[in-house]
Amino acid sequence: MQNSPKIALVHDYLTQRGGAERVFELLCHHFPDADIYTSVYDQRHTIDLGDRQVHTTFLQKVPASRKFFRLFAPFYYAAFRSLNLQKYDLILSSSASFAKGVQKRPGAIHICFCHNITRFLWDTKTYLREYGAYAFLKPLIELVFRAMRRQDVAYAQSPDYYIANSTTVAQRIQDTYHKEAVTINYPIDDRRFIFSDQKDDYYLVSSRHLSYKRLDIIVEAFNDLGLPLIITGEGPETQKLQAIAHENIKFLGHVSDRDRCQLMAKAKSVIVAALEDYGLVPIEANASGTPVIAYGNGGVMDTQISGVTGLLFEQQTTASLKSAIIDAQAMQWDYAKIRDHAINNFSEAIFFQKVDLMITKIVTSTR
Repeated sequence: MQNSPKIALVHDYLTQRGGAERVFELLCHHFPDADIYTSVYDQRHTIDLGDRQVHTTFLQKVPASRKFFRLFAPFYYAAFRSLNLQKYDLILSSSASFAKGVQKRPGAIHICFCHNITRFLWDTKTYLREYGAYAFLKPLIELVFRAMRRQDVAYAQSPDYYIANSTTVAQRIQDTYHKEAVTINYPIDDRRFIFSDQKDDYYLVSSRHLSYKRLDIIVEAFNDLGLPLIITGEGPETQKLQAIAHENIKFLGHVSDRDRCQLMAKAKSVIVAALEDYGLVPIEANASGTPVIAYGNGGVMDTQISGVTGLLFEQQTTASLKSAIIDAQAMQWDYAKIRDHAINNFSEAIFFQKVDLMITKIVTSTR
């Protein structure tokens, strides 16, 4: 291994701007000389990589692959396996699905930052519920997915090391791929967020509108309580949610990062009802000094202290959420303490301190 290893950064696909993409953006900033690879790239709708070249696969040339990238799922492993990464000493993949399957040369090191196991393969029922338009293809999809699960497990053996974003995901990696993972909680870019101890009279949801996010129970809870709620983001569930929402609930659609930070800083609480693999939104809210009301399962168990940084409700139901909202109203929140918890534990500096230490130990041990 050279003193300064040649590094490749690989991400599943760069066609949107979700939590996984924001983490990959941080990796790109931290490793400015690394080469960037992905399956398909849509510069208009994803993270800002400046003038850095993004290497793509043969799928980039397929018509509509960027817009309908999920429909090409059976071809992604072939696409990633076709990438020539033989010149790299260190491969850092950022993956919730296929990027972990890239090939390396003998003697090189592959570390996978795993956001989750391939969710649509291992939770097919949820996948089909989110994309109900394709439900009529269920028999064919099940047949294809059965073969893809075997492929997924096989290619999951490619990375030499796994870094999981939460203890929940680390356990899934062990259970499904039979690989051990080190848990390093992913960071937020804390420089983007605005602290405020002056809160306005509204609650906030910042989420893609997907069924597993359970925005339906949030809407139902605020319909019953009559409290002001602002919902940002878009997705397949948007029209359904708008149809059941009362006048106290406003849908803003896509908002700029600047407006989103302002909304988080001034909200009474940010509401999260999903079972998240990890979830950056609760930490982003805390970095703004804003408490979180969240379903107490999954990734939030790594990031939230109930009664200090927010409140966790026990059941994914309207009644359980309503009870937590009412309890939160009676609490005296220490907004500065909430922010300090986020900055001291989930900042970019803390994250890369742990990552760099792990990489150094691995590289040194292979020399």
